[in-house]
Amino acid sequence: MHKALLLAGLLTCGSTAMAADNGIYVGGSIGQAQAEFEEGNINLDADDMGFKVIGGIRPLDWLAVEANYVNFGDAEENGVSLEADGLSAFAVGFLAAGPVDLFAKGGLVSWDATLGVDGVGNISEDGTDFAYGVGAQFRVWSLSLRAEYEVFDIDDVESLNMLSVGFTFTFL
Repeated sequence: MHKALLLAGLLTCGSTAMAADNGIYVGGSIGQAQAEFEEGNINLDADDMGFKVIGGIRPLDWLAVEANYVNFGDAEENGVSLEADGLSAFAVGFLAAGPVDLFAKGGLVSWDATLGVDGVGNISEDGTDFAYGVGAQFRVWSLSLRAEYEVFDIDDVESLNMLSVGFTFTFL
């Protein structure tokens, strides 16, 4: 009898953990942002700590819409610096495997960037470009721990990407 109750309790917890991810979620992550820029004699290949704030809604087990504020930090190398941030919007597709989700996302990033060169000055630009990424998350009730890699395909920048770890909390 005790084994049957224990098994029923475990199955209930498992189904709760798997179903708790649909709804509105918020979260954040921190990671390594990497920037590469090359224009004439101006070269930059550096990284810095970045972070992002996450908000989204997952109405279906396999689909979410997500918006992020992402700050890429201030990558500096040999008198050249690139400071960038942006707002991104993604469609996120999920493949659930028990309490683990694998996901891929694609969307747009509206960015602001300032390139600084010692002795020359700063150049600021902004724009909207394509962004995409892949990741995995582990869900326990309403909390998800996630790791992801994102690429921000910004014109005139050779490479701007971010590898991060973070969390989301689902409510509603």
